[in-house]
Amino acid sequence: MIFGRLASRDRYLLSILRIVAGFLFSLHGFQKVLGLLGGMGGKGATAAVGTLPWIAGVLELVGGLMILLGLFTRPVAFILAGEMAVAYFQVHFPRGFWPINNGGEPAALYCFVFLYLAAAGPGPWSLDRVKHRGY
Repeated sequence: MIFGRLASRDRYLLSILRIVAGFLFSLHGFQKVLGLLGGMGGKGATAAVGTLPWIAGVLELVGGLMILLGLFTRPVAFILAGEMAVAYFQVHFPRGFWPINNGGEPAALYCFVFLYLAAAGPGPWSLDRVKHRGY
């Protein structure tokens, strides 16, 4: 019974997933680019402009906010899924195969959440839907 009610609201739950994922993802960008929320390493540090961590931080900050708002959701989610795949294989995989051991669970999870959003779209609560862009 409860699952039937949840299934009837799946599009709204898609929007909630998008909003939460975008918000949480943007926090990584706030740390890397702006030094907020403890910054990099918890010491308020920021990534040097033009470096790989800075580029990742800009993608996380801007892309995360765009996902949160549901703006150009499909292409942005696809780009962010790619960023997370690169992050996983460049940073985490060399430390070991299993994500639980190499610290790569967040990167792997974000990768697949964003891949899902690229395929499923933003849900009804989004700027894409308001502007009828069809993303």
